[in-house]
Amino acid sequence: MNKRTIHLILIMSFWFTISFITNILGPLIPDIINNFNLSNLAMAGFIPTSFFLAYAIMSIPSGILIDKYGEKPVLFCGFLMPLIGSVLFATIHTYPALLASSFIIGLGMAMLQTVINPLQRTVGGEENYAFIAELAQFVFGVASFVSPLVYSGLMSRLSPDVYVPGNSIIADALASVTPSDLPWVSLYWIFAALLVLMLISVLSSRFPKIELNDDERGGNKATYMSLFKSGSVWMFFLGIFCYVSTEQGTSIFMTTFLEKYHGVNPQTDGAFIVSLFWGLMTAGCLVGMLLLKLIDSRLLLKCSGFLTIALLACAIFGGRSLSSVAFPAIGFSISVMYSIVFSLALNSVPSNHGSFAGILCTAIVGGAAGPLIISSIADLTSLRTGMCVIFLFVAYIIFVAFAARPLVNNKTVTLKQLLGIGK
Repeated sequence: MNKRTIHLILIMSFWFTISFITNILGPLIPDIINNFNLSNLAMAGFIPTSFFLAYAIMSIPSGILIDKYGEKPVLFCGFLMPLIGSVLFATIHTYPALLASSFIIGLGMAMLQTVINPLQRTVGGEENYAFIAELAQFVFGVASFVSPLVYSGLMSRLSPDVYVPGNSIIADALASVTPSDLPWVSLYWIFAALLVLMLISVLSSRFPKIELNDDERGGNKATYMSLFKSGSVWMFFLGIFCYVSTEQGTSIFMTTFLEKYHGVNPQTDGAFIVSLFWGLMTAGCLVGMLLLKLIDSRLLLKCSGFLTIALLACAIFGGRSLSSVAFPAIGFSISVMYSIVFSLALNSVPSNHGSFAGILCTAIVGGAAGPLIISSIADLTSLRTGMCVIFLFVAYIIFVAFAARPLVNNKTVTLKQLLGIGK
C-alpha cells in the first residue's frame, strides 16, 4: 500500500470521526431534557446553538492558522479540542458542562473541516478531487447512519434496568466510568477513545504541505466589502443558512416530536429513525449526482423543495406510521440542497470565489439559529408549531431556485447519452 493510499484512508477516517460525533445530538435531546430537568425546550436548543456558533466563529481563523503553522498542528488541535470537550462532559455531568463541551467540540470540528478539504485535494491530486470529495461525503453519511445505532446499542446494554455485569468487557468498562442513571454519557467516552486514535494517527503521519489554490484563498477587506454590497451574495448566504436550519432543525427535534406526539421510544425506534434520516440523505446524494447529469440544478432544487414541504407536512400532521416514514424521507429530499445552493452561488459571481465561499461557510451558523428559533417558538406554543418554522426555511430555498441567475449552468446530457445508447 503506497503512502498516498494510506493518507486517503486516514482522511476518510477523519471524516467518519467528524460525522460520528457531530450528528448524534437528535437522539440525545429527550435524555438531556429528562436527566437535567430542563424547564423548556429552548434550553435543549442551546446545545446545538453552542456547537454551531463555535463552528461559525472558528472557520475563518482556522484558515489563517493553516497559512501560518501548516496543516499538521491544525489537524492535531482540531482533534485535541473535541477530545477535551468530550472528556469534560464525560467527567462533569452537568448542563453547563454539556454546553461548554458542545462549544469546545464545535471549535475543533471547524478547524478540522477547514484543513481536511484542501488536504484531500493535495493528497489525491486535482484530477481525482471530485471523486474523493464524493467518497468523503459518502463516508460522512455512513458515520451519521452508524452513530445513532451505536447510541441505541449502548442504551440497550447500560440502562439500569438491563445492565448485567460480566456479559461484555466493553460494557463493563463503560459502566465503571459512567453514572448508572446517565448511561448515554458513555457515548462521550466512545468519542474520546476515537479521538485519541485520530491524534495518534496525526502524530505518526507526514502529510504533504497544503498549497491553497485561488478558490481556497480569502481576499482582502475591500473584496469582502464589495461582496457584502451584492444582493445575490446575501440571497445565497440566507439560502445556506436556511438549509442548515432545515437539516439540523429536523434531525435534532424529530425524536422529541415522535416521543411527544406518538409515544415513540427515543432510545430505540427514535434512534433508528434518525439513523434512517442520515442514511437516506447519503442515498439521496448518490441519486442527486445522477439527476444533475440529466436536469438543470435549479429545476432539481425546486423539485427537492416542494417534495420536502410535502414530506414535512406528513411528518408534522400525520399519524404515527406516516410521521415515522416521512421524517427520515426528508433526509432524502433535502440531500441535494446544500451542494446545489453552494454551486449556484459560486457560479453567480465572476471572481472572488474563495472569499465568497468563506462567506457561505459562515452561514452554517444556521445550525445554531434554526434549532434555537424552533425550540423558542415551541416553548411559547407547541413543538408542532415550532417545527412549522421549517416550512419557511424550505420556502426560501425554493425562492432561491427561482431567483438564481448563474453565469454558468450545470452541464446536462440526455438519458440515452448517459446510458451510452445510440450515437
